[in-house]
Amino acid sequence: MLYTGVLTKMQTEFSEPIQYYMVFENDFIHVNQLLENTLEIQLIGHQCLSCKLDRPIFRQGFCRTCFFDQPVAGDWIMRPELSTAHLDKEDRDLAYEKKVQLQPHVVYLANSSNVKVGVTRKTQVPTRWIDQGAHEAIEMVEVPNRYLAGITEVALKDHVADKTNWRNMLKNNIEDVNLEEWRQRLKSYIPQEALDYFIETNAETHLHFPVLKYPEKPKSLNLKKTRNYSGRLMGIKGQYLIFEDDTVFNVRANEGLVVNLNV
Repeated sequence: MLYTGVLTKMQTEFSEPIQYYMVFENDFIHVNQLLENTLEIQLIGHQCLSCKLDRPIFRQGFCRTCFFDQPVAGDWIMRPELSTAHLDKEDRDLAYEKKVQLQPHVVYLANSSNVKVGVTRKTQVPTRWIDQGAHEAIEMVEVPNRYLAGITEVALKDHVADKTNWRNMLKNNIEDVNLEEWRQRLKSYIPQEALDYFIETNAETHLHFPVLKYPEKPKSLNLKKTRNYSGRLMGIKGQYLIFEDDTVFNVRANEGLVVNLNV
């Protein structure tokens, strides 16, 4: 069966195991159902997620112009501590920034390849953990805006990682740790402005991914260079498709590419 569409981040459902969906304009694919099937991916073009034009994708699914113009690609997205909506100060579009920044945010600890700290909107729990391929996670602080979450993350980054080793995550080179102990250990580093929002009681969340075979030496598929790939799908973890020959494909990192998917 042939599907054609613009790649965007796979939609997920928190279940046992996690359920994955590719959503196109006129169709969708329940990716879990493709496990053990041969999947062919062919690059046929580009479509910026903002202007919809066939332009080379620069970052995050946007062409260069839209990446530097659109509020959804502002620096505060990747660096929450740069948020200014709580000061009534505009970056690119104050109305949009208030909508996103002035809502509950969670600072969390997740274990994917190692224990790391991260920030997400409250509404994105546990989606954010799924997208990172974390097998366990715990909420640490819930604050009323993105800025407070950002300065908390910055303070904690001096004492715990803030990046995932994607190769180790995909190889499943992980160890279970007690995130509740980590949370208590790191409490003293939380900035004073956020300390009242510390969460004492939430338990760990455990996540299970639909993987039949983990890659021993994962090699990332660069569709812009290869343009056409075919392989047997053996797993899905984070936003990665895992194939039998150890090839892995990061769907989210390829947003904006127009592809044919042949099953």
